[in-house]
Amino acid sequence: MSVTGLIGFVGLIVPHILRRLLGADARVLMPASLLLGGAALVLCDLISRASFRFLSTEPPVGAVTALIGGPLFLILLRRRAV
Repeated sequence: MSVTGLIGFVGLIVPHILRRLLGADARVLMPASLLLGGAALVLCDLISRASFRFLSTEPPVGAVTALIGGPLFLILLRRRAV
């Protein structure tokens, strides 16, 4: 996290979610991770810009990514441990 920041967190979450949905075949998983990871970052940027527009400011995209990705990562860890 110290090198890539919080946006790199998407690269950890998205493939794990897709692996549960699509299976472990890398021929399917790699392109799907690329597309869904990009879409997730665009969605987080949109949320970041829209949610604070009335204050004429915006939080960093990494903060929104962490707020969404943190709980998802904990859910993935909990399901795997059980």
